[in-house]
Amino acid sequence: MTDNSDLAALIRAIPDYPKPGIIFRDVSTLLLDGPGFRATIDRMAAMVPADTSLIAGIEARGFIVAAGLSYALGLGKLMLRKPGKLPGEKIGTDYELEYGTDRIEMHLGQVQPGQKILLVDDLIATGGTAMAGIDLIRRGGGVVDTALFIVDLPDLGGAVKLRSAGVESRSLIAFGGE
Repeated sequence: MTDNSDLAALIRAIPDYPKPGIIFRDVSTLLLDGPGFRATIDRMAAMVPADTSLIAGIEARGFIVAAGLSYALGLGKLMLRKPGKLPGEKIGTDYELEYGTDRIEMHLGQVQPGQKILLVDDLIATGGTAMAGIDLIRRGGGVVDTALFIVDLPDLGGAVKLRSAGVESRSLIAFGGE
């Protein structure tokens, strides 16, 4: 077992982005490191519940994590997209970020009733994006009881918000004091 400090060291901190007072945890520096990214996916794959049947990734960095996990585990990947990206019938939800608002959408019919889906993203902060993803999947008929992230910013309360919605939040790394 590792404390993942090797991976934490690969994540760059950018102060005052996207606005003053916010420390942006940039996982792009981790993604640039081939062995680091491989270790990230391997360690996250070991945290995925055995009964998971589909990996849902949130656009954009969540797609990278979801694709790696889907490949490693041989599972399909559900894309939760930003507006205007999906043709055909879809559902969407608006949500708040710590620095604004956004929206994600999902195609109808890609989730089977009762299907066990793991939600993944690069980072959980306030939990707004993850809660929107959970809402979409549940409205589509899926079951979400676990969400997985590379980074948790626990001081912003997102993991607590997920737990209050019946979803276990797991992450490799936590940066406190954010």
